[in-house]
Amino acid sequence: MDLSVKIGKLEMKNPVTVASGTFGYGLEYSELIDIERLGAITVKGIKKDPCPGNPLPRFCEVTGGMINAIGLQGPGVEGFVKDDMPFLRSKNVPVIVNMWGTSVEGYAETAALLDKVEGIDALELNVSCPNVKKGGSSFSANPDLMAEVVQAVREQTSLTLITKLAPNVPDITIYAKKAVDAGADALSVCNTVPAMAIDIEARKHVIANKTGGLSGAAIHHIAVKLVWEVTHAVDVPVIGMGGIMEPKDAIELMAAGATAVAVGTANFIDPTTPIRVIDGIADYMQRHGMETPKEIAI
Repeated sequence: MDLSVKIGKLEMKNPVTVASGTFGYGLEYSELIDIERLGAITVKGIKKDPCPGNPLPRFCEVTGGMINAIGLQGPGVEGFVKDDMPFLRSKNVPVIVNMWGTSVEGYAETAALLDKVEGIDALELNVSCPNVKKGGSSFSANPDLMAEVVQAVREQTSLTLITKLAPNVPDITIYAKKAVDAGADALSVCNTVPAMAIDIEARKHVIANKTGGLSGAAIHHIAVKLVWEVTHAVDVPVIGMGGIMEPKDAIELMAAGATAVAVGTANFIDPTTPIRVIDGIADYMQRHGMETPKEIAI
């Protein structure tokens, strides 16, 4: 039985990574689990310059999950490379850097800087960001603009390029095809679902930003559907994510066609979840007489 999978040029010893923003930069969880057992570590979002994020409060627990509006707080490329990459380079696990920008040029500049950093194996484009030059509209809402970002980044890096798609679009396959045509080696499906929570007694929004992204078990079956649609529309690897709380959830996303999976919100509840998912996939494959993870797809 061989658990390894390949995402572009990225070789993973097993099909399990973690979702960006739920695992810090690896060090935060290294005393809780053996992070070298992961197929890859996906770090918190990085842009060219430091970002303070949104005002507090920035997240809340809701039925079936959580809503967050962290605002992509991060140290910027220079801070990340100086403070976090030495630790990541010391571990025997591939590194996927989630990256973002507020303009096409910003994405390209960030990619160019990260491309030169030793120890980074892949870039994951977060296109669910406001384009400040276009009045704040999200890159993920316009397939042509999204493709422009992917192409601009592709021109700046030879690293494996993964585009993280948003779920709140009329037809995700249009965006998947545009991203692949523009140079994406793989796709992450999917990002959080826009949501809101109101404290009815205080009569105010729970999160300072008013809206945020819903994640956790509540969005799992949305993710399964979207992974199925994308994997049947394009011929590139897909990293499935959304509501993986137990091994069976990861296996369901792989049954829908995902090559790999990312554990997100569950890391806050039980940090051992990614390890349990790895073991659960191996047990499932053994019980069903499978030799490679791709046999899980139905």
